Amino acid sequence: MNQETRASSSWDPIGLQLGTRNLWSWLMRLLSTQPEWLSTKMKFFLPNVELDSRDEAPNPEQRVVLQLQMLHAQGQATWKSFIHCVCMELEVPLDLEVPLLSTWGQEDELGTGEKPRLGPQLQHGLKRPHQDCGSSPRRKHCRKQQQELTRKYLQLLRTSAQRHCGDGVPKPGQTFGAHQLYVPPILQWSRATAPLDPREGAVLGDLKTEDSTDVSLQDLFNFKAPKGPRVTVLLGKAGMGKSTLARRLCQKWAEGQLDHFQALFLFEFRQLNLITRFLTLPQLLFDLYLSPEAGPEAVFQYLKENANRVLLIFDGLDEAIYPCSSKDTLDPNGSGPVLTLFSALCRGTLLPGCWVMVTSRPGKLPACLPTEAAMVHMWGFDGLRVEEYVSHFFSEQPAQEVALAELQGNGHLQSLCAVPALCQVTCLCLRHLLSGNAPGQSVALLPTVTQLYMQMVLTLSPPGSLPAKSLLGLGEVALRGLEVGKVIFSAGDFPPAIMAFGATHSLLTSFCIHTDSGHREIGYAFAHLNLQEFFAALHLMASPSVDKDILTSHVTLNSHWVLRTRTRLNLSDHLPTFLAGLASPTCRPFLRHLAQRNEAWVGARQAAVLQVLRKLATRKLTGPKVVELCHYVAETQESELASLTAQSLPYQLPFHNFPLTYRDLSALTSILEHRADPIHLDFGGCPLEPHCPEALAGCGQVETLSFKSRKCGDAFAEALSRSLPTMGNLKTLGLAGSKITAQGVSLLVQALPLCLQLEEVRFQDNQLKDREVLSIAEVLPRLPRLRKLDLSRSSFSTSTVLSLVKVAVLCPTVRVLQVRETDLIFLLSPLEDTAAELQRAPDPQETDGQRKEAEDRRLTLRLQKCQLRVHNAEALIALLLEGPPLEEVDLSGNQLEDEGCRLLAEAASRLHIARKLDLSDSGLSVDGVSCVLSALSTCQALETLHISLLHRTAVLTFTRELEEQRGTQERAAFLDNLMSPLSCELPPSSRRIRLTHCGFQTKHLEQLCRALGGSGHLGHLDFSGNSLGDEGVTLLAQLLPGLGPLQSLNLSENGVSLSAVCCLSQCMSALQWAAHLDVSLESQQILLQGDKRGRDGWMGGSSAEFPARAHFSGFGQRSIPRSFCLKECQLEPLSLTSLCATLEQCPGPLEVQLSCETLSDQSLETLLQCLPRLPQLRLLQLSPMGLSPRSPLLLADVFSLCPRVQKVDLRSLTHATLHFRPSEDKEGVSCGFRSCSLSLEHVEPLCCLLSKCDNLSQLDLAENLLGDDGLRCLLEHLPQVPISGSLDLSLNGISREGVWQLLETLPFHPRVREASVNLGSAQDFWIHFSKPGETPRTTLRLSECSFGPEHVPRLATSLSQALQLTEITLTRCSLGLEQLTLLLSRMRPPAGHLCLRVEEPWVGRAGVPALLEACAQASGNVTEISISETQQRLCVQLDFPRQEENPEAVAFRLAHCDLGTHHSLLVTRLMETCARLRLLSLSQVNLPDTSDASCLLQRLLLALSELRSFRLTSSCVSPESLVHLAAGLGHCHHLEELDFSNTWLSEEGTRTLMGALQGKCRLRRLDLSQLLLGGSTLAMLTQGLSHMTLLQSLRLSGNSIGDVGCCHLSEALRAAASLEELGLSANGIGLAGGAQLAKSLALCRKLEELGLGFNALGDPTALGLAEGLPRHLRVLHLPSSHLGPEGALSLGRALDGCPHVKEISLAENSLAKGVPHFCKGLPQLQRIDLASCDIDNQAAKGLAASFTLCPALEEILLSWNLLGDEAAAELAQVLPRMGRLKRVDLEKNRITACGAWLLAEGLAQGSAIQVIRLWNNPIPPGVAQRLQSQEPRLDFAFFDKQPQTPRGT
Repeated sequence: MNQETRASSSWDPIGLQLGTRNLWSWLMRLLSTQPEWLSTKMKFFLPNVELDSRDEAPNPEQRVVLQLQMLHAQGQATWKSFIHCVCMELEVPLDLEVPLLSTWGQEDELGTGEKPRLGPQLQHGLKRPHQDCGSSPRRKHCRKQQQELTRKYLQLLRTSAQRHCGDGVPKPGQTFGAHQLYVPPILQWSRATAPLDPREGAVLGDLKTEDSTDVSLQDLFNFKAPKGPRVTVLLGKAGMGKSTLARRLCQKWAEGQLDHFQALFLFEFRQLNLITRFLTLPQLLFDLYLSPEAGPEAVFQYLKENANRVLLIFDGLDEAIYPCSSKDTLDPNGSGPVLTLFSALCRGTLLPGCWVMVTSRPGKLPACLPTEAAMVHMWGFDGLRVEEYVSHFFSEQPAQEVALAELQGNGHLQSLCAVPALCQVTCLCLRHLLSGNAPGQSVALLPTVTQLYMQMVLTLSPPGSLPAKSLLGLGEVALRGLEVGKVIFSAGDFPPAIMAFGATHSLLTSFCIHTDSGHREIGYAFAHLNLQEFFAALHLMASPSVDKDILTSHVTLNSHWVLRTRTRLNLSDHLPTFLAGLASPTCRPFLRHLAQRNEAWVGARQAAVLQVLRKLATRKLTGPKVVELCHYVAETQESELASLTAQSLPYQLPFHNFPLTYRDLSALTSILEHRADPIHLDFGGCPLEPHCPEALAGCGQVETLSFKSRKCGDAFAEALSRSLPTMGNLKTLGLAGSKITAQGVSLLVQALPLCLQLEEVRFQDNQLKDREVLSIAEVLPRLPRLRKLDLSRSSFSTSTVLSLVKVAVLCPTVRVLQVRETDLIFLLSPLEDTAAELQRAPDPQETDGQRKEAEDRRLTLRLQKCQLRVHNAEALIALLLEGPPLEEVDLSGNQLEDEGCRLLAEAASRLHIARKLDLSDSGLSVDGVSCVLSALSTCQALETLHISLLHRTAVLTFTRELEEQRGTQERAAFLDNLMSPLSCELPPSSRRIRLTHCGFQTKHLEQLCRALGGSGHLGHLDFSGNSLGDEGVTLLAQLLPGLGPLQSLNLSENGVSLSAVCCLSQCMSALQWAAHLDVSLESQQILLQGDKRGRDGWMGGSSAEFPARAHFSGFGQRSIPRSFCLKECQLEPLSLTSLCATLEQCPGPLEVQLSCETLSDQSLETLLQCLPRLPQLRLLQLSPMGLSPRSPLLLADVFSLCPRVQKVDLRSLTHATLHFRPSEDKEGVSCGFRSCSLSLEHVEPLCCLLSKCDNLSQLDLAENLLGDDGLRCLLEHLPQVPISGSLDLSLNGISREGVWQLLETLPFHPRVREASVNLGSAQDFWIHFSKPGETPRTTLRLSECSFGPEHVPRLATSLSQALQLTEITLTRCSLGLEQLTLLLSRMRPPAGHLCLRVEEPWVGRAGVPALLEACAQASGNVTEISISETQQRLCVQLDFPRQEENPEAVAFRLAHCDLGTHHSLLVTRLMETCARLRLLSLSQVNLPDTSDASCLLQRLLLALSELRSFRLTSSCVSPESLVHLAAGLGHCHHLEELDFSNTWLSEEGTRTLMGALQGKCRLRRLDLSQLLLGGSTLAMLTQGLSHMTLLQSLRLSGNSIGDVGCCHLSEALRAAASLEELGLSANGIGLAGGAQLAKSLALCRKLEELGLGFNALGDPTALGLAEGLPRHLRVLHLPSSHLGPEGALSLGRALDGCPHVKEISLAENSLAKGVPHFCKGLPQLQRIDLASCDIDNQAAKGLAASFTLCPALEEILLSWNLLGDEAAAELAQVLPRMGRLKRVDLEKNRITACGAWLLAEGLAQGSAIQVIRLWNNPIPPGVAQRLQSQEPRLDFAFFDKQPQTPRGT
């Protein structure tokens, strides 16, 4: 054995053990030539071994042996992975590769399952774990020793940091993760405590200067603020470089740059998650990071004492597994979970004063972080950083230029490179692609993130082959890790070949990890979490072991708002993105090679992913999920899916409170490109990457773009200014709450004029200064379409405000400038045709037109609380005088004081202010008020002045210019004929001056009145809330004549007593205009008004609707009614006497209302005794007022004291009303005492007093306490009371005993016309009396009286004794069939006719036979029977005394009846009782085949020889029953009326009925409406009609006889010479039938009623009717008959002058201008219906004139027409002349408030109209309410409020 062999043997323990010495020797020789490669692998497989600390080996071969021994000691998995790396990366001959893999790459003698742990022989080469500091014995060191130990440890920390975080030198051929090139990303502070420049907000990290020296990283820590936040949170999305920056800080600290910190510890939460046991802080620092060589207690003590120089970095807080709470507490020396230690460090309870830096992905951060922590956002790269990175990556000049050219030519690739991790992958791929592709083709291979990673995989693959097994193997491990939340793997998790593949291409990284047992192991992880997600997506898409359901379950949308507190990490944020990217058709060949399947299999899996995305695209999603979805869809490269997603997005798309990067907006923009509709984007509270607006460049779908974030600075503004000009459809731009400075504003100002389409710009809350505000405002003339500019919450001075006013004055589009403290808003109105002008050269004529439009504009200025002073007011006036007319000027809240207010008041007339000038809260004093009034004396446009010094109010409102008033006057031009002649100039409108709460006293009045007297045209004066007192009011009353005629004077809240009220009441006699005085003394409300019926009164004080103030000449002159209202005043007799004496001089008519808490009997007597001295009094109201129980008697005596009293109404002893007649005429009077507690004791004296009134018509005693005894007493004294109308005793507690008293006294009260009693819940009790000379006839109505069987005899006796009784109605009185039969049999009046009506529920169920049997028991002759089953009513007409029929006649009639039936006895009895029956009426009955009623009726009809009328209406009759009826009717030869209307008959039954009509020659009335007569039945009818020569009424409506039937009927009507009524409505008659009918009707000269509505008759029929219209016609109904103007005019001419016409209906015909006019008039016309006839104002003129020729007209229907105010004026003029008119319907027309007011004026002339319907006219609800309150007969409601008929009429 030679020396080399011995050396090899001594160095080959593994070879000796395995028996593979030759193989081992060859491997050692191979690796001796690759020392650098072996060192790299040692760092990967043994990252915790300190190789440099070991003694150098004697020679390279010995060093290789030592390194191989260390690798083999790690275990089988590590050794096999290393052997695979050797075979994969180094040039190994095939004859040696096979033995290597077969011997050491498979299972060998070392066995399986060996735990990969550091061998004992290698422990001296590793960092030794330190023992638990909490359990080791405490050693004492001297100060010098402690310092030495600390120094060594701190140096050890720096050495370790430099070794683990130092830069590697990139070399050609290195792949992913190996390149350590560093370009700092963009950092942006998120808190005000940030130490960076607050003007910008974005720090460039450690940007490199030209000499390549780094800027200090200490900017991340605020060392200058001793109490500032010591916790810094670095937020950034995946791939932004958070972990890289953490290691960079560690490296720079090791190099000595962060010299403030003596110690730095770097922890990763992904490793800390593996530690589940409790730790102390020393164990965390020393056991898990780096242990000191000695003296851990001394080192830790030093760290505690110098905690402010200790920095702890925690990387990946978002990956922490266990929740972190702010409530967890920990003792300084105690132990706890790792997160509890972290929380204590952040809160300062552990190691107080230390610095903590945390990195995390965005989201809801755990509560353990302090609220004052400084937040820093990491945004990745902008364009400059991308170029810098690429330039450094491609250091060679040619390659660098090509790569930069490729990037600059592709915007999408630039957006990918905004993420540093993706930028690195892009450069790796470009380096590979640039060598094999032409310029411009390389970037085309990298369109998405997924394809970028895919290209990276292809780059790593050998040419022409794809390592599918290795890729899928990595994917399987990656997916398994994601599913369990695992990012750190052990060597056993990877097969050796897969581990070797990952190590070879730097896809995996290795590092030392700590376990719970205290050991250290080697951990492996993917180079980046995104890389793990990509390989997991590859496995899901390409692995045959994954079915489609599992695949699609991973395509979800993750919210970024979820708090990461789950025990299992959600590490698959980007997994759906990669799945969506792999679903792209471009990836199909790659997946097919990877899966080794056909294209159909791959396509099906891709389609499954796309289907899920389509469902997600149609859902309503939150902002974060919308962004995620846009990333998914962009990755798919499916235009159809992108279009679906874009169209599904809402019009308003908000993004609130989550970070957004350039890539996010780029993905959103790429989707919006497929959208057709505009969209609004709103970003509120979102941390935004500074250059992200560049992603929106060219996006034409965005219509509104709004940003609101304090994180937007000048860099953001610069990026935004570059994008704005490219967004062609952007109309609204918002940038609020940002930190832009003058630099950013200047960039935006340069960009805005390029955005000509902008309509709204919002820059509020940006802390802009004077210069910036002015620069933006000056852009306004260059934005022709702008409508709003909002610069609120800016900081500007008073001089800037005036400059802004100048801008508003000069800019022709500005309409409103609103400034209030920090609010600043411009509102603009774009000029017309601006868009067209922008596209062509200016035209001089168009420029003049635009100038004219600008001159027509009115400017509104609101400069509130702007600290304007007197000198500013002068400058402002000078500016405004040069500007356009003003709409409104609001200067409230400034410091103008008296002089400034006076200057503005003087300038008001020159400023041409259209609406108002507001000087509120401007320092105006009492003396200044007079100055302002004097200054306004020359202002003719002033309409209202309101000054209240207490409320700091001073507002002036103005009328429109005279030109505008003339325009308003043109609207009312139709009133010209009705108005008195007016001058060409409009009269000036009256002014309203309100000087309220100004502290005016008596001494101020004269000066104020002088100023007011000079103003002229004063209408309303308000002095309320001052301190005038009685003396001031008395003086003002003396000064009132000098102020001219007022419309109102308000003196409320002036400390006035009753004496001053009396003084004011004299004004109603001294001043012509003073008409109404309303006083509430206690609440000090005093108002003296003019005539309320003027237009201002109707319209609530507004004269805008009525510019002219002349009375209509057609209405004539009338006296002005006056009213006096005194409330809340104690009225003593002396005061009442004095007050009445004052009112004696007041002209009438007069209404007085008095109200006080109580009014004594003495005061009431005094008042009543004064009434004769007030002849002008029309109404006296005492309400609400407490009166004594004796007051009804005092009021009952008023008729003798004052004969002019017409009505006395007292209710509840609190409300009394006395109405007076103009003269002592003899009209009936009424008296009412409701709810006055009247009882038995009051009846006799009341009747005694009322007996003195000889013309009492109404007496109301309802709701009192009379009871049965009071009723008895009243009935006894009733003959003494000369009552001629009605007596109301309702709700008086009257029982059935009272009914007996009424019935028993009826014979002694022959004047009783009707008595109505209801003992149910209504408790009605009414007695109506007949007038003298009327025939005594009494009607009795009893309801719900609950008569039992025992009461029937008494009832019959009482009714029989009332000789004048003619009609009895018993409703729900509990009378059964037996009781009714008994009543009929026992009721025997001596003589006369008696009608008995019974309404009981059982009537509808009893059936016709039972009811007829009851009638058969009547003791008198039954002449009429009416039965209605639905109405539950039976009516029997009886004649007394009963007359027996001749026995021979009875026998003759019995001969026609079949007495063998079971009805024989009943028929016999009916023949005896009903021998004189003339009317039999059956309504709403059912006669089926099985009914006995038809048989009974047949036998009864056979025996009724005197029957004249038979009615069977609204019933259902079977054919068999109709046969019986027809048989009976066939023997009724004297029938004069037959009515079968609305009865259901079969066709067979109809023919049977027509057969029964044959031979009925005596018929006078025939009604067969709604029978649906057919051809055969109609022929039978017409044949029968030809023989009915006596027929007077024929009704056949609703039978659809058509033209043919109408022609046959017309022929039959030629013989109907006696016909008076014909009804043929709704029969489908057309022109042909109508023409024949018109010819036949011309022969019916006695025709009085004609109904032909709802037929298509047309004008020819109307012309034919007009030619032969009967002279006796009373009713003409032709609604909806297709009539036109010609036919209507012809009918009108024919009807004109007819003396008998009472009703005309031409509704629903298009009459237009053919409305019939009457020249001769219709003297008997009562109702005319012209609804829905297209009648307009022009046609209404003649129509209104025609109405005056119809004196009997009661109802006019003109609804649903085109009538406007002109028609209303015509009607209003004729209303007073129509004395009998009761109702006018004007619904659904075009009448405005002006027309309604005119109608009210017409009603005020004394018209008897009860209601005018005005629903659905263009009248504002408020105006309608005021009109109706003044005139209740105007009805604006939807439901028609029919006028109530007095009870008993």
